[in-house]
Amino acid sequence: MKAKIYSVLGDFRKYWNVPPKGRYMTFKEIASLSVGGIGVKFIVYCINQMMIVVGNTLIGNTIGIDPSALYVIYILSVLSGFPLTALRAKMIDNTRSMKGKYRPYLISMGIPTVILGAGFIWIPYENMSLFWKCAVVLAFNIGFQFFFKFYNDSYDSLINVLSPNSIERSDVLSVRSVVENFSPSIANIFLPLVAKLITGDDTLYNLKIYRVLFPPMLLAGFAISVLVYVNTEEKIVQAKTHVISMKFSDAFRAIARNKYFWIISLAGWLGFLENSFNGILGWLYNYQHAATAAQYSIIVAIAGNASFWPNLVAPFFIRKYGKKKILIFTNILNIFFILLMLPIVRMTGSKNIIWLLLVCTFVNQFITSLGHLLTPSVNADIRDYQQYVTGERIDGMFAAVGLIGEVITLATGFVLPMLYERSGLNQSVAVSLGYDGSNVYDVLYDKSYFISISSVLVLASVVGAAMNVIPYFFYDLSETRQKAMVRVLKIRALFEDYGNNVMSDEALVETVEIIKEAKEYCDKPLNDISKRDKDKKRKKQQLEENEKIEIAQLVNKELTKYGTDYGRLQLENANSIVAAGLDGFISASTITKAQAKAMPKSTELEKERRREALAQVSNVKAAKKAIDKYFPNGIVEFDSSVFDSLFRREDENELELHNALKSMKKAKENKDSAQVQMLKSTIDKLQRERKRIDNEIKQATESNSVYYRAAKPFLDAQKLIIQAENYSHLEDIISLYDKMEK
Repeated sequence: MKAKIYSVLGDFRKYWNVPPKGRYMTFKEIASLSVGGIGVKFIVYCINQMMIVVGNTLIGNTIGIDPSALYVIYILSVLSGFPLTALRAKMIDNTRSMKGKYRPYLISMGIPTVILGAGFIWIPYENMSLFWKCAVVLAFNIGFQFFFKFYNDSYDSLINVLSPNSIERSDVLSVRSVVENFSPSIANIFLPLVAKLITGDDTLYNLKIYRVLFPPMLLAGFAISVLVYVNTEEKIVQAKTHVISMKFSDAFRAIARNKYFWIISLAGWLGFLENSFNGILGWLYNYQHAATAAQYSIIVAIAGNASFWPNLVAPFFIRKYGKKKILIFTNILNIFFILLMLPIVRMTGSKNIIWLLLVCTFVNQFITSLGHLLTPSVNADIRDYQQYVTGERIDGMFAAVGLIGEVITLATGFVLPMLYERSGLNQSVAVSLGYDGSNVYDVLYDKSYFISISSVLVLASVVGAAMNVIPYFFYDLSETRQKAMVRVLKIRALFEDYGNNVMSDEALVETVEIIKEAKEYCDKPLNDISKRDKDKKRKKQQLEENEKIEIAQLVNKELTKYGTDYGRLQLENANSIVAAGLDGFISASTITKAQAKAMPKSTELEKERRREALAQVSNVKAAKKAIDKYFPNGIVEFDSSVFDSLFRREDENELELHNALKSMKKAKENKDSAQVQMLKSTIDKLQRERKRIDNEIKQATESNSVYYRAAKPFLDAQKLIIQAENYSHLEDIISLYDKMEK
């Protein structure tokens, strides 16, 4: 044991500034990302409580905005986020900095976020009418929609560019998740205790508490988060050759064929009521005094700790049961534990009721956190499927299409305020109970209304949880199939590299071994595994062999697809499109939407043919529209070689600017005013040149995107012909591998 500890400490010192072999992140980077994440999460903890959402206790209970008014400003806040999301995406896409794609925004967006957060708390809401409360809260939230979301997204996305190794990213994410969760845990533990000292009573709905605690938390959080900016280095920057800028309509057409995206999205859209019960635990403490401040600190600490444990068990569960089974089982279990809250809230006034509710809340938070941990993995699978089906990797555009969910949320968001209103959380009930009606949440001091309103919210959560689980039954993208698709993508990449004479030895070895294993297993029958078989070793071997067989079948299907009747038909269609040329390919694509819809769909193969036919019709329609708009006199082929000189000029300019800034710093240290003045002029000139280059790249990218949109069916046909030709050289590629092995 002692030797093992020394070994770990030795590795820690050895890899503090140098990454281990095969890895890209030093231990210093991992530690800085994780500890700096504590600071980020302090900021996230504070700002999330200021974001407009129905059920927000700081805005609703403390500031005193009733649910109906809160829903109105929620709509306005979400609508403001649409153009701001587009602006954020544009800024990220156009970031070409030596400091990286995301790191600079941890500073430039973090500072205004902290300023806005501190300002939000110190507004004198006590002296405002409802209208002005709503106006001020909305104004701050519009700022949060841009600055805070930009800051938070930059931190969350940073892990994707710190290492190209997906296994390393998963390991680092696990460490980061454990460490960064200390901040909300600390905040939840101390908030009730400090509140007691500040106000002298057992309530968290007093602005004095947040005015004392939040500004220091925001400032300390930002100071700690600077570790992430200072001690990490981005190693993956968006490829400069990726210059296609897709419109929302293009992305929507591409993603329309991705059934798994819609299944996962639908689960979220249908389950909009699932978290309706979230505020009840806090209500019990603040309105029904079901615990002391010290007890409530322990309660929120335990509840907050529920999200820690899934980090430890999720990898085991995923390997053993698969993502689909976990998603279905946990969501069904969630329904049971939410429903169990119903008899508990009806016991309001009884001793220890808050502890019983804590048990249900803890299990719910555990289950929810486990689902959140699965989300990155599921989303990665969905994107692999997107590339497998359409040949396009459009990760960034998923967020744009995801805005549909925001629209649906707006449409369904009125339900929760309506439930609040109809269950008694309204001004008329507050007045009838003897309150002045300025804060409708005063109704919750009445035990009978507390029970009635809480019961309605629990039942709404049960309905939301039940609706949420339904789509997962249709999610059939197994881990085995996902592995097979990734192997097919590797095969496609290798043959494309072979055709372009840029094939690497490493890719050749890996891919040919995939192909050889597929040839070995594709004709084998699947093992019939008996549940009664007690030999665990034999069962494990049979399961592993079945996985290889399933993967081999999909790989073999890919390699032989152009030898099938349907493959030959695809190739014939592609040849006719290419033969017609850029000016005639529209007329060469003769199939209509009605004909495509009328195609049979009784088997998987027939469904696939029908989907591809519908996609072709859609692409031709979009291309014709683009041609009519941009190329009325015929398509002009875009010369992509223009990017070579533009990117070379950009690199040279960035290097010169970097060197000039370093020289400026040195000149200032030496107090050489003449040199400083000269360098200022040089830097100004280089910055103006950078803007000109950026504008030229932008114009070239837009021109290339327009051409791509107008010529897509033609370009797709060209790709298919080239792929078929490359696949015909399978034996040549295997011969290259055999020679290398000798």
